[in-house]
Amino acid sequence: MRVNRILLSTALVVVALVVQVSVLARLHLPGAVPDLLLLTVLGLALVYGHVGGALVGFGAGLLADLAPPADHAAGRYALVLCVTGYAAGLMKPENGRLKSATGPMVTVVAAAIGSTLLYAGVGALVGDTAARHVGLTGLLFTAALYDLLLAPFVVPGIMALARRAENDPLAETGSAAKATDISSGWVAGGTGLKIGGQRNGLRVKAARARVARAGRIKGVKRL
Repeated sequence: MRVNRILLSTALVVVALVVQVSVLARLHLPGAVPDLLLLTVLGLALVYGHVGGALVGFGAGLLADLAPPADHAAGRYALVLCVTGYAAGLMKPENGRLKSATGPMVTVVAAAIGSTLLYAGVGALVGDTAARHVGLTGLLFTAALYDLLLAPFVVPGIMALARRAENDPLAETGSAAKATDISSGWVAGGTGLKIGGQRNGLRVKAARARVARAGRIKGVKRL
């Protein structure tokens, strides 16, 4: 990953983890806790792609595993966010721009449900049965609901910051050239003029003028 990506991802992940642990976890909402860290990974993965999403997810999950008051085995949440970031990165739009909010919202719901199931599944393998006592169905519903309500305020901002941090001069040059072509086409279409048609018309007029001039010269000679 680039240096600017590492710096931005680290800053966003640390801020998201601090807010989640110090604010969201203390709201004592029924069911799951709104996963701000997951939404941050999703926003970055939709810009950086599947490889960047997997790396960011692994780092964010490992930081959450080691940060207090974590009470589970280290590496458990790192695995969950690594897989989630990789899968979300596969949904990255080809041109980098989202046509609608439907795709990201579906991605958020799928990530919330999938990460909860994966976390519970890994916990069952290591002997952690806390999800059974809380109720897996309630966790899935509340996790999807909370993350879906929080996503419009988090994911677009994360994506905008990630795009701005990219600072790709080639992309800006290409966008400017494309905008110039579009503006030229718009002007031509709005005025109803075509450059090719103007050139052909000028050529026809010039040929007619030459023929008329030659005819006048012949007529003068005959007289």
